[in-house]
Amino acid sequence: MTDTRTNPSDTETPTPAIGPELARSWLLVNASQPDRFAPAAGSAADVVLLDIEDAVAPKDKLSARTHVLDFFDGGGRAWVRVNGFGTEWWENDLRELSRRDGVQGVMLAMVDSPEHVTRTAELFGDRPIVALVETARGVQHLGQIAASGHTFRLAFGLGDFRRDTGFSDDPMALAYARSQFTIAARAAGLPGPIDGPAVGALGVKLADSAGVTTQFGMTGKICLMPEQCATVNEILSPSVEDMSWALDFLTEFDADGGEIRNGSDLPRLARARKIIGLAQAYGLQPPAGYDMHFPPPTDTYHC
Repeated sequence: MTDTRTNPSDTETPTPAIGPELARSWLLVNASQPDRFAPAAGSAADVVLLDIEDAVAPKDKLSARTHVLDFFDGGGRAWVRVNGFGTEWWENDLRELSRRDGVQGVMLAMVDSPEHVTRTAELFGDRPIVALVETARGVQHLGQIAASGHTFRLAFGLGDFRRDTGFSDDPMALAYARSQFTIAARAAGLPGPIDGPAVGALGVKLADSAGVTTQFGMTGKICLMPEQCATVNEILSPSVEDMSWALDFLTEFDADGGEIRNGSDLPRLARARKIIGLAQAYGLQPPAGYDMHFPPPTDTYHC
């Protein structure tokens, strides 16, 4: 896929740090393989997520946790996917991680109820917790989990959810579940949810998967390989067309005195400001000399 956006290095502008509330690519790294930590930290991932849960066999859990603790003791900074509430590793995962300054947050696996997040917060303190919901029961409780007061973002554990329900990976089969994540997050005032990974996908297949993520209003995506991160970042960022339209609209709006002219101006103004705000946060702008005009997004029409 050709990236038509401006590369920050081309304009000598440093890439901005992306906060977890806006993070697009969440790169899972098997904590049993500490040699992967440094390459992950140097990748295009917005968030590096050291995994001591699903990627690690039970017999290797303690050694994987030790690798992660050594990483933080050496000055590393990352997120950690921890074992689910009620497992034999959950409590000690959190107690050990809560003592390390470099732990930026945790993704809690197998969240089925708000209690899982609340109990985790009691051990982990005030650092952010992403609730990874992976079962039918968890999806039914999404509203309560999102509104728990301790959930920072929701994440869709796609593989385990499919195993639990028997659903295929067809976007139509998963449409209801994905919609529930976005609705619950929006209703609770949380950042957009994080979609599950496209296992082994690169190129067009990965771009299509990330496109589904955006179609359902999800704003992050779990990645399983560093090579996936740049594509996910591109697809989940404002497009050149979006940025061009937003700049055109704001220029025209300001030229007309900055006053609401019709019923479509308010939603268009809100969308344009959101697009430009995200573009600035991600260090994006239309390429120099780019001068094309696009119609407004379909959700900005007044009815």
